[in-house]
Amino acid sequence: MGFLTRKKMMSIMALGAMVGLLLLPIVMSLPSLASGEEAPAADGKKDESKVEKGRDVYYKTEGIVAGAPAPKTTDGVKDYPRYNFESRVLLWFANQQHLYYGSFVLAVPIFCMVVEFMGVVTKDKAMAKRYDQLAYDFIKISLTAYSLTAVLGGILIFTFLTLYPAFFGYLSSIFRPVMHIYALMFVAESGTLYIYYYGWDKMKEGFLKWIHLSMSVILNIIGTLLMFLANSWIGFMMSPAGVDEQGRYLGNIWHVLHTALWNPLNLHRILGNMAFGGGVVAAYAAYKFLASKTDEERAHYDWMGYIAMALGVAFLIPLPFAGYWLMREVYAYRQQMGITLMGGLLAWLFIIQATMIGILFLSTNYYLWQAMGRMRGAEKYQRYIKYLVFILACGYLVFITPHTMVMTPAELKAMGGQQHPVLGNYGVMSAKNGGINVIITTTVLSFVWYMRGNKVSTVSWSKFGNIFMGCFFFFAYINIIGLAIYGYYIPANVRVGLSVPQVATTLSCLFFMFALNSVMMKGAKQVGPIEWGKISARSQYALIMLATAFTWMMGLMGYIRSSVRLFWHVNEIMRDNSPWAYTHTVGFAANMISFNVLFFWVSILFVFWLGSLAAKKAPVEAKAAVPGSAPQPAGSH
Repeated sequence: MGFLTRKKMMSIMALGAMVGLLLLPIVMSLPSLASGEEAPAADGKKDESKVEKGRDVYYKTEGIVAGAPAPKTTDGVKDYPRYNFESRVLLWFANQQHLYYGSFVLAVPIFCMVVEFMGVVTKDKAMAKRYDQLAYDFIKISLTAYSLTAVLGGILIFTFLTLYPAFFGYLSSIFRPVMHIYALMFVAESGTLYIYYYGWDKMKEGFLKWIHLSMSVILNIIGTLLMFLANSWIGFMMSPAGVDEQGRYLGNIWHVLHTALWNPLNLHRILGNMAFGGGVVAAYAAYKFLASKTDEERAHYDWMGYIAMALGVAFLIPLPFAGYWLMREVYAYRQQMGITLMGGLLAWLFIIQATMIGILFLSTNYYLWQAMGRMRGAEKYQRYIKYLVFILACGYLVFITPHTMVMTPAELKAMGGQQHPVLGNYGVMSAKNGGINVIITTTVLSFVWYMRGNKVSTVSWSKFGNIFMGCFFFFAYINIIGLAIYGYYIPANVRVGLSVPQVATTLSCLFFMFALNSVMMKGAKQVGPIEWGKISARSQYALIMLATAFTWMMGLMGYIRSSVRLFWHVNEIMRDNSPWAYTHTVGFAANMISFNVLFFWVSILFVFWLGSLAAKKAPVEAKAAVPGSAPQPAGSH
């Protein structure tokens, strides 16, 4: 057996071991999944008199009671031990920091997998090495963050055990059949990540490279399943299932996991994590770009920032639609929860959320406009940017306009009702949907311009294609804006349905226009090369703004999601009887979110600094610059 054959065999065995490690928690969970069933009597028959059944609060099915009722807590040191500080704020901080780092380390390996795959399939060897180096840079960033995530997870569990022992004990008893699965899968993910990282150089060519890429797929499967399990805890707290009205577990762990909000939470969190991870990596690239001393370094980190931004925005664009789905499911589960979110106590927070979403898209567009400056031939689009700014500003102002305002009883009396005499005529949902869809459509248009910035289409039908694309975008704007205006003249129950054609129009622009533009630009003539690194410092500040705004919005949405339970630990099952079972003011919540954002970015800068201490000079051939220009990604525009 030759050396190469032995190497292949060892790689296959290593991959098989990792797959076995992935399946091990599922195999070990089988006894636990059946542990809720009552053991048969000595004569082989169950004693029916001892079997107690309950009715599932969500699925309305009957099941055998296999757990204790939810504890009825009282305000005291037994159920709510405390330091000389508000316990909820301490838990808020620990939870938010763990969520930030967890989201980051779940997203970056997916980016790494995508970029490494692009390097494997490209036929350009120099380009393949650049992609491989970029993927390595991505995973290197996340390695230190992964260790810190584990530390923060330990701190979070300690905080739960110390400050909320009764609640944590109840939640652990409900999820007991899958708690060890989570722990073992975390071990499997850790082992896969370290082998994947440290085996990079050993498996960099040929068949071994495909084995290495397969390990990244396994790594991301494990990470995604871990996120799904964590989301099941959130979903259970908001919309419990698998228990009866007393909170007693009924023996079906799938019902506990698969609550009314589990699927929309999973989709929303996947998209949110990816957009957030892309923003953080783009901010890292911007930080390195601004600190670079040579043109070669600036070119590399300019390219890295662009790739991270493009991947992040690709997941940011569908994120509002996933949010609509989540809110729709909240309304379907409990209408009162939806009213509390969108039209009651928490409604003003959604105006802040709209502000942050607007900042995200404005920062993205500004970066794309600045990035066109590195392309010769893109000057033809510069004179149209002012019109895009006007469209974005109008859509943004409509999107953030509230329908109702939070007011004191005295203000309500002075105004003569809930509706403001001027503002009450605006801020309806069809108009807000119109505003955000106009913003997204404009962002798609900016991307299309960027993709053809230094190219001239050579297809025979290019003139017709350009006219068709222009007309398509024009009528898309007319349709979205027309439906938004029409919403003012119809009842609210009919107005809600207008979101479907508005979203369909935006998605048509997103998918159809990108596809058509790619076909038109195939084999296009280049006016000039992309001069990577020749971009203004303002563009890098836009990337940092993009990442910071998304970090703030993640903290805000986490607060909204938790606050909708009001004074319940588990909605309508286990009441929160601590002294802090109330909703904070908007000002306090904003200050707390800002503190979390500040702490995260200070700590992540420390992680970046540690990474720079351990940075190894990349192989010369991996980062060699193209004469007269900087390396450019294949097929990126």
